[in-house]
Amino acid sequence: MGLSILSSLKFSAFLLSLINFFVFELALADTTRHYRFDIRYENVTRLCHTKSVITVNGQFPGPRIVAREGDRLLIKVVNHVPNNISIHWHGIRQLQSGWADGPAYVTQCPIQTGQSYVYNYTIKGQRGTLFWHAHISWLRSTIYGPLIILPRHNSQYPFAKPHKEVPIIFGEWWNSDTEAVITQAMQNGGGPNVSDAYTINGLPGPLYNCSAKDTFKLKVKPGKTYLLRLINAALNDELFFGIANHTLTVVEADAVYVKPFVTNIILIAPGQTTNVLLKTKLHYPNATFLMSARPYVTGLGTFDNSTVAGILEYKTPSKAHKTLKNLQLLKPVLPVLNDTSFATKFANKMRSLASAKFPANVPQKVDRHFFFTVGLGTSPCQNNQTCQGPTNATKFAAAVNNVSFILPTTALLQSHFFGQSNGIYSPNFPNSPLIPFNYTGTAPNNTMVSNGTKVVVLPFNTSVELVMQGTSILGAESHPLHLHGFNFFVVGQGFGNYNPNKDPANFNLVDPVERNTIGVPSGGWVAIRFLADNPGVWFMHCHLEVHTSWGLRMAWVVLDGKLPNQKLFPPPADLPKC
Repeated sequence: MGLSILSSLKFSAFLLSLINFFVFELALADTTRHYRFDIRYENVTRLCHTKSVITVNGQFPGPRIVAREGDRLLIKVVNHVPNNISIHWHGIRQLQSGWADGPAYVTQCPIQTGQSYVYNYTIKGQRGTLFWHAHISWLRSTIYGPLIILPRHNSQYPFAKPHKEVPIIFGEWWNSDTEAVITQAMQNGGGPNVSDAYTINGLPGPLYNCSAKDTFKLKVKPGKTYLLRLINAALNDELFFGIANHTLTVVEADAVYVKPFVTNIILIAPGQTTNVLLKTKLHYPNATFLMSARPYVTGLGTFDNSTVAGILEYKTPSKAHKTLKNLQLLKPVLPVLNDTSFATKFANKMRSLASAKFPANVPQKVDRHFFFTVGLGTSPCQNNQTCQGPTNATKFAAAVNNVSFILPTTALLQSHFFGQSNGIYSPNFPNSPLIPFNYTGTAPNNTMVSNGTKVVVLPFNTSVELVMQGTSILGAESHPLHLHGFNFFVVGQGFGNYNPNKDPANFNLVDPVERNTIGVPSGGWVAIRFLADNPGVWFMHCHLEVHTSWGLRMAWVVLDGKLPNQKLFPPPADLPKC
């Protein structure tokens, strides 16, 4: 009898532990999401041209990641191709998890052939539309996909719940190999070739030859509201976007809610995301509508002057028997290619929601002021060879404060964490240009840039004001600058040279837009503020890939704070080695 009672107790205890285990696993599954990314070559056909491209899980664009605010993501990336690989989770703040940020040779060595790495991070205080992409060389031309963060279960959008949510990701199609394109450009010193088409969700659409069947179609119902999650993953172009005969209500930028405003056209730079509400017509229209995007271009370089289009089509009742052939096809009217006036007005409409639930915590005091020039320059041809740059003796280059950033051969974050920075980087990145000049006037005689691996070091919780001044050394141009590890507030912008005595008086410190990527206006400047509350090494660079390749990039090192939650965690055991 005693044995049977004991056995029953043991079985009950075992059953209880089993139940507790499953309850724990269920709770864990609700907050931890597992993904696997297999990097492989896949044959993809666009514009009647079949080529083998590097993909994630055989998809172009790559798979959609969906999570909720507060979720932990474990994403195992396995590299099956000869190229080194790294993945950046664009816009994720990576609080204390800088090892998962992804830029090659900045926070990690790349994942080599046959190797894998688990990106492990928790989404803290963020919700909205972001995206992921390769962050090494030009591999993000095909390795990218949406990253959608839903609000917590008990939270709602600050606008009416939409009927449906649709990611729309802009990209490019290249008949040529993008690695060969940038390699050739870096060798000959000239501008790289351009893509053959822009794409919407991987499809070029009906305005390109041999592409009518490769058209994204959004089928909608009358009188409904759709949330379009717009993402610009193109390599080198800002894009205008519009839908014929429809207006869009902007409600979010870079995964931060904004004060809603209505517009016919969106301007979105590479690295930026914008959520818009599309309210469809109340009755079935006797038409279908093109949704089109084409570039906004301010520089003198070559670009793909073409238009990508998808189709907005109303689902017709079966009894109507309407077909696409019967319906008029309407096109949106997009701004001219260099419409900086529209770009400025659109940017000025962006304001943080700044509500009680979603406040705009703009740093009101500033500990450190920085003034960075961003723009193009030149570097000498190697070994007296002839180049295809601005002159036969020079190559195109790009720089921040005249420093063209050289990526190290080992990761900056590892060097910083283990106190082994000597010979890897120096902490003396200039706070301002060493030689001031008329930044938006006549170009100086000397257009040469310097080279180096220099960083800015900040104590934890330093409040920063950074003015980024565009230069006209090789022509004025808009530069979309992306800061890893932080959101920042865009407190001011203007044209011409920044005036530190007058311009700060017009700064918006109440409800400026909060972003992770901002365009430095062509022939002008932009001022941002952020709090350096995230320990680690954080890349900042132009999101026009050609400018990053030419050196328009730098890094911030944020030191640990005193408390445990203010320190960078140690590196994971599977961190890739160089």
